[in-house]
Amino acid sequence: MASNGLPTHHIASKLGLGKSTVLRVLQDLLPDHPIPSTGHPTKLSSTDQHCILLQIASGKVFNAVQAITHINSIIPNAVSSHIVRNLLKQNSFKAVTNKTKPSLKAVHKKEHLAFALKHENWTVEDW
Repeated sequence: MASNGLPTHHIASKLGLGKSTVLRVLQDLLPDHPIPSTGHPTKLSSTDQHCILLQIASGKVFNAVQAITHINSIIPNAVSSHIVRNLLKQNSFKAVTNKTKPSLKAVHKKEHLAFALKHENWTVEDW
């Protein structure tokens, strides 16, 4: 029945078995038999997903909220930030905050410049 192109759920109903059972037997008997996709279809095409990942990786947008404002201006159906966050998680992007570093004061800059000028002509052996 599967070789004739009959879907798994039709085969299951004709034989009185569960869809999982039929699918498992088909995978054993016909390893090249395609596994049916489950769940809701994605709202973002692969092109849209690539666009979001490229925007984040290039630094044009910094978070999911900025990414949805960008992608919603391009695609006809609006998506939520949860969809973008899930996409980022699936592609191993992690949210991190940059460490704040104390800024250099004018005194520090002068000291650094004086040190650099003093050691400008040193060789590797001098260090």
